[in-house]
Amino acid sequence: MMLNGAVPYVAGVIMRVIAGKYRSRPLRSLRGLDLRPTSDRLRETLFNVLAAGNPTALEGTVWLDLCAGTGAVGIEALSRGASEVYFVEFSTPAVNLIQRNLHSLGLETRFEILQEEVTRALPNLEAREIIADFIFLDPPYHMEETYQHTLQSLSHSPLANSNTVIVAEHEKRFDPGFEFGPLRRYRKLEQGDATLSFYRLN
Repeated sequence: MMLNGAVPYVAGVIMRVIAGKYRSRPLRSLRGLDLRPTSDRLRETLFNVLAAGNPTALEGTVWLDLCAGTGAVGIEALSRGASEVYFVEFSTPAVNLIQRNLHSLGLETRFEILQEEVTRALPNLEAREIIADFIFLDPPYHMEETYQHTLQSLSHSPLANSNTVIVAEHEKRFDPGFEFGPLRRYRKLEQGDATLSFYRLN
């Protein structure tokens, strides 16, 4: 099967939506691409922390899913009531996969896919005066400079304010940094080989 008539689809890892409107619905990844989907378990941990036990805490929120990959994190946010999710992904196969996963759930609104590098997408979103409640950053683990460059950019970006939570998923062996100007890490959670670093503007 071809994705958008161009990219061969090969069944990959099957994930699931953890909670909300689309709970237990399957999501797919692709084999042979530089995709490392956030695992169901780690995604569940992430959203448990962000919701803090309140099942309606994420309703009406605005999300940026940067280096979105399969789109699983942004889709989880939509399932839990987010009003807007901006998926930023440069890879054409990954963009097609995000579209496929959204379509499989019947999602047609409340999201936008930006096929751009993060460095280009952030200024474009800023120009639209978007303010995010949550920003999730998850580039391929070997792209260590992307973490630091993006976090540095977000430290002085109007996309974030003092209430915005910025989360970076990264390898346990790699530390993306504690402080970027007024942006500081306030929590770090390790699970297996993966780590979630939580940041806020001070």
